[in-house]
Amino acid sequence: MKTSNELMQTLSNLPAVETAPLKVDTGTADVVNSLFKELQAIFPAWRQAWPTDDALMTAKRTWVKAFMAEGIKQIEQIRFGLQNCRKLGSDFAPSVGKFIQMCQPTPEVLGIPSHEAAYAESVANAHPSMAGSREWSHQAVYHAASQCGFHTLNTMKAEASRKLFDRNYDITIRMLLAGERLRNIPLALPERVDGRVTAAIGNQALADLRKSRGGQVHG
Repeated sequence: MKTSNELMQTLSNLPAVETAPLKVDTGTADVVNSLFKELQAIFPAWRQAWPTDDALMTAKRTWVKAFMAEGIKQIEQIRFGLQNCRKLGSDFAPSVGKFIQMCQPTPEVLGIPSHEAAYAESVANAHPSMAGSREWSHQAVYHAASQCGFHTLNTMKAEASRKLFDRNYDITIRMLLAGERLRNIPLALPERVDGRVTAAIGNQALADLRKSRGGQVHG
């Protein structure tokens, strides 16, 4: 996907915990104000969520910080979220968490395997008997699996390994949407998770996504 003007260029400098009033530049304020105008038009009962001007202003600041934390920094992501809002058929505005979920295209929309299919493929390929003969439906699946670690996927309990894989798959998809090379994903669990990815793999993954098709890849 072609990257656009970033939603809020200065957000990377914001601290994780605010000890002073949040300062937002004019460009960011314009984007956030436009977003909330759209939300108010889509959801006629929006005052249930933001009954006063002060509540609305507080919500805008909260949403900015949530966007920063969840990597919502591209106009395309917000547009996708608004498109999904229009499909809800509800009078009531969503929470920021719900809106962020709607900003993330599903794997199926991107033409790559669903979370369930990608996880099943990864677990099957993680078995030692598959060493040297693994085939991957898409580089995004390989990257998420390799970041979990094949040994981890093969030995961890299903519930825990699925949670870990889904997290890594979500992050991988975000990288692709941002036009980034696939890179190592920070650990989310105390257990060590091994796995590396090369620049060549990242480049191929981007090419696959842009062509909206996935080929067979050997690993």
